[in-house]
Amino acid sequence: MRTTRTLFLLCVVVIISLIGRSQGFTSELSRRSSFRTPITVRSSTAVKSEASTLQASNTNELLPLRRGSTVALITPLKENGDIHEEDLRNLIRWHVESGTDNLCLLGTTAEASSMNMEDRATVLRIGVEEAKGKVPMMVGTGTIDPVKVKAMTQQAADMGADASLVVTPYYVKPPQRCLVQHMIDAADWDLLPVVVYNIPGRSIVDMTDESLAICAQHSNIAALKDATGDLNRVSSLKALLKDANVVDDDFLLYSGDDSSSLDFVNRGGHGCISVSANVVPALMHKIMTQPKDAEEWNTPLMKMHSDLFIEASPMPVKYALKLMGRISSDICRKPLDRLDAQYESAIQEALKQANVSIN
Repeated sequence: MRTTRTLFLLCVVVIISLIGRSQGFTSELSRRSSFRTPITVRSSTAVKSEASTLQASNTNELLPLRRGSTVALITPLKENGDIHEEDLRNLIRWHVESGTDNLCLLGTTAEASSMNMEDRATVLRIGVEEAKGKVPMMVGTGTIDPVKVKAMTQQAADMGADASLVVTPYYVKPPQRCLVQHMIDAADWDLLPVVVYNIPGRSIVDMTDESLAICAQHSNIAALKDATGDLNRVSSLKALLKDANVVDDDFLLYSGDDSSSLDFVNRGGHGCISVSANVVPALMHKIMTQPKDAEEWNTPLMKMHSDLFIEASPMPVKYALKLMGRISSDICRKPLDRLDAQYESAIQEALKQANVSIN
């Protein structure tokens, strides 16, 4: 069943390619209309791909991703730039105790782009030691080169991760058919469930709803992190998923934008992957799991949601955590730095409005 589904999806991609060449993808409308092709319905009992050549060591130990608040966890560093293992361990323990629903390790906020495989192994080891079996762990494994994506996903799977977060390839601007193929390839490796990360503000490319609906029908693509900030896309994507008979819990929708995450969930999303959750984990869990009653809890956080991006992330959130006494140093790896002093008062005021105690 799974092999047939995969072959069918690949046929769809070929059709898309041919249409794209003939029409040139000259407008957003043509890009979207070219993906309106019937494909097979996702099955939760799909057989694993016979073509898979890599096998994860923790396949039978995976925790399914949960609705709610996923922290885009920072990586605390020592002044010399090495990973501060004790601080990282304490942060993860705090999130487990605070009810954080999922951990996102080695994402953008974690400065993963400046880490080698040894650094990644350190973060993964500590994450597994502190949270395995307690909180699902999603691990960023995306980059431009699929070979590197596979290597990082294999490492994450072998060390005990529960899902991989795969960003759309940045800088090279792949067309829609290539974005779909990139995600299908990651899913067909059969190492970890894939979370598609759509962030056009960083990658320059934006996966259309139709492309995402194709991906959602793959049995090993589990969720979307939508960092577009476009709330209208929640309903449009859910309509396409319904047409394709994708069960709601089989493809979770996470907001990647703290400022609009409450509205995102109230429009039918399932949670957020949050920078703010680094600062207020228990409150973000409460907001994301009780969204209908959460406006009064979320309103005091609005300045913080915004100002944690007053300069490039994670500089502002590291400064906030240093003020809170949660990490020893707010240093970031080059090419980033500490937060510029001119923005410190804004973060202090945002924390005050959020009723966060600082040292």
